[in-house]
Amino acid sequence: MTATIGLAVGFAMLVWWFTTGIILFLDGLPTGTFRRSMTGASVLAIGALFLLRSSAFDASTAGAFVAFSSAIVIWGWLEMSFLMGFIMGPQRQAYLGVRGGWRHFRQATRAIIHNELAILGTAALLALLTWQTPNPVALWTFLVLWSMRLSAKLNLFFGVPNTGEQFLPPHLAYLKTYFNKRRMNLLFPVSILGSTIALVVLVQKLLMAEGGFQITGLALVSALLALAILEHWFMVLPLPTDKLWQWGLRGTAPQASRTPDGLDAPRIVKAP
Repeated sequence: MTATIGLAVGFAMLVWWFTTGIILFLDGLPTGTFRRSMTGASVLAIGALFLLRSSAFDASTAGAFVAFSSAIVIWGWLEMSFLMGFIMGPQRQAYLGVRGGWRHFRQATRAIIHNELAILGTAALLALLTWQTPNPVALWTFLVLWSMRLSAKLNLFFGVPNTGEQFLPPHLAYLKTYFNKRRMNLLFPVSILGSTIALVVLVQKLLMAEGGFQITGLALVSALLALAILEHWFMVLPLPTDKLWQWGLRGTAPQASRTPDGLDAPRIVKAP
């Protein structure tokens, strides 16, 4: 059991670190490369959907790894579609109004709404593909990623000390105006407490699990949730987190003045 848990946790950590670095690297390349990157990612995502569907009927250790990996690839496609500017929202300009109020929140939502709807639709698709199947690991993985990402976005809006602006490429610089810098916000402790309770429940289930599939699946999802909690702590602790993905940030290059969909580069304007 210990070896199985160790393998699953190590695999989850490696996937988390490597896929984050790859996405940062590709997103830092000139915008002219984005369509090729998204085409390649789309091919991988389509393949991942087929693997996800087949693994949903495979309640084995290997099936758990395949389901987890498939969900990560699909999530990576959604992240790239956002970071490269293909699926974002109608608000693609910086905000220069009063921060922290309803108008600011509304404009911030408009900046990301299409991507959020895409995530919602993908979650529904994964739920359909894994409905009443013996292996729901892919859906668990996706839901952990989605819930913790939404929590992170809300905390960035309400305010944290470390907003991670260094990870934003030039073509998304306007998103910084939707972040707030504060020592703490009321949502952060709730996010940490809720996710930690969920992690404790998962670990308890893991320790009581029997069979390679249950142990592997719960270990993978638990490790991913623990890493997501760690990323939340990165937002408030003075740590050089960019060093974790220094190799991925090396791909950052000066960007052209136009976004990949042909829109003019964002301007700073006062919100209506």
